[in-house]
Amino acid sequence: MSNTIFITGASSGLGKATAKLFQQKGWRVIATMRHPEKETELNQLDNITLLQLDVTDIPNVKATVAKALSTGHIDVVFNNAGYGLSGPLESTSAEQILRQINTNLLGTIWVTQAFIPYFRERRKGLFITTTSVGGLVAFPFSSLYHATKWGLEGWSEGLYYELKSIGVGIKTVAPGGIQTDFLSRSFDTSSHPAYDELFSRFFSNADGALFSTAAQIAEVVYEAATDGKEQLRYIAGEDAKGIMAQREQLGNEGFRQFMETAFLKKNS
Repeated sequence: MSNTIFITGASSGLGKATAKLFQQKGWRVIATMRHPEKETELNQLDNITLLQLDVTDIPNVKATVAKALSTGHIDVVFNNAGYGLSGPLESTSAEQILRQINTNLLGTIWVTQAFIPYFRERRKGLFITTTSVGGLVAFPFSSLYHATKWGLEGWSEGLYYELKSIGVGIKTVAPGGIQTDFLSRSFDTSSHPAYDELFSRFFSNADGALFSTAAQIAEVVYEAATDGKEQLRYIAGEDAKGIMAQREQLGNEGFRQFMETAFLKKNS
């Protein structure tokens, strides 16, 4: 009997790459997204089932989880749905703030909570959540995104203990930058003239040369799902590993000063 993974946010980027990889490895895949009727690639692959899911809609979450479980056993839940929000907090609307928190943080919590009774009864199962290196360090003009990703890291660590008591695992995969259409499809911004020069400087100093492909990060998700290790965090991508090494070397305050110089310095 093949293993089964349930994936949120599978319409593009890391979610889609993970669905493809697990399908190639012989897994049954339940790929969820807000608009499965628009999907033209995953629905052509054997052993992939598409289901509609909006992680911010609690009744929809419960109904979709029930529908997924009605198709057979599920071994791994990959909480991947999310998007980025960047810009000054001062100019960020209430709607943007609520959407960011509801999608990235609360959506993951709703999906996980809906699956726990099933895993508890089986006394096995694994949750894997996409966080970010931005759940362990912070970049300028991304405070709300970091609030959700740091929240997911702390939530996962706290949840680890109670899930272990019922035979269930939880892990996080923390990528750095990924070479996807994230910026065009899954990114929102706010702006304010008081911060425009600094905001522009931040983006001009960002370097995507070390970004990983979605397929490379999907391999880390597969590793987390199959290695059998009692390991909570998986840092994914050379840029993320480099950032974490710098933080460890410089310490918290030294690293903050380094980031300020690296991203907010004036170009000569």
